Amino acid sequence: MTARADEPGTSQALEVIAPRERAPAPLSPLRARGHYSTAHLPDQWFILARSRELRRKPLPRTLMGTPLVLFRDAEGHAATLLDRCPHRNVPLSMGRVAPDGCLECPYHGWRFNGAGTCTRVPSLARAVGDSPARRCASYPTVEQQGFVWVYSSAGELPVSRPHRFARMGERGYQTVVQQIDMAATMYSVIENALDVPHTAFLHKGLFRGDSRGITISARVSRRADRVEAEYVGEPRPTGLMARLLSPSGGMVTHFDRFLLPSIAQVEYRLGSENHLLADTAMTPIDDFHTRLFGVVSFRTRFLSWLVRPFVKPVGMRVLKQDALMLARQTDTIRAFGGEQFASTEIDVLGKHIWRLLRAAERRDLTTPEETAEVNLVV
Repeated sequence: MTARADEPGTSQALEVIAPRERAPAPLSPLRARGHYSTAHLPDQWFILARSRELRRKPLPRTLMGTPLVLFRDAEGHAATLLDRCPHRNVPLSMGRVAPDGCLECPYHGWRFNGAGTCTRVPSLARAVGDSPARRCASYPTVEQQGFVWVYSSAGELPVSRPHRFARMGERGYQTVVQQIDMAATMYSVIENALDVPHTAFLHKGLFRGDSRGITISARVSRRADRVEAEYVGEPRPTGLMARLLSPSGGMVTHFDRFLLPSIAQVEYRLGSENHLLADTAMTPIDDFHTRLFGVVSFRTRFLSWLVRPFVKPVGMRVLKQDALMLARQTDTIRAFGGEQFASTEIDVLGKHIWRLLRAAERRDLTTPEETAEVNLVV
């Protein structure tokens, strides 16, 4: 292509491109409807950090586009505030945790306890006193199983408890924890985690390989807070992960589940002795960035601790492949000004995940139950 004379770093002597030489115009913007599968969920718990990340220093985090700051008070309890001092709007995460366990603003030294109450204004001669104008919004915070969970509605009494990772720490099970950021909507990341057909292509050799021409059934059931697909009639997949868990083969009992607000759960049983439960908690950093906290617990017929060193590198390779593909998907969607998805019945859980997310966004827990059965070739 001939360079344009007005491009940086080019000489004015270069020929200007004639209109007929210009690159073809993009497809009609009428194809792009400006729709993105994003949802902002109130009254829900999300992981903001691992416990080991939260020490004496304030820890900045973002949840659904809102800047937050986590810190430990004098008793070591985790607390979460809006990352904005109500005095002059400086990020509190730039400050420090004072000896009294309060978060101190770096600008004028105002201090806030875990409830967001201003406890000290250094230059004020009189007692501070409580004032709504001087309060910082606080978010309910729970620490369990090595994770710090934050409730998405500030100042409200939680109506639920955070998700528990069922097999974590259970006798006979080994557990691997993984974390990765993905440049994609939370919906896209959840659907990807529970999508069977892409594994034979994007993760070929790790989960599945070339199609064996075997027809299996997916029995789908949706309730107000979850959707589950049970896959029936599948022999052990040919991929590396399956061979690690069950070298001798066998038939698979396989469930994929989405649990509100953001849990993608995959469960495999191969015979009576081999069991894998992969729980992935998704945290929407903003509309197009999602952080995954994966907890993979497994038990094998042989010594599980011998398998453990191989699970994390294989799992991270899979996650990095997903991350790259989802980033390219996001780039394309935004370049075209919105989504335009075409689906078939083998996109088993996508529509159900989206309906549940939209219902949760409206605080509607009356989503009607639904059941269905579809066939897939693997």
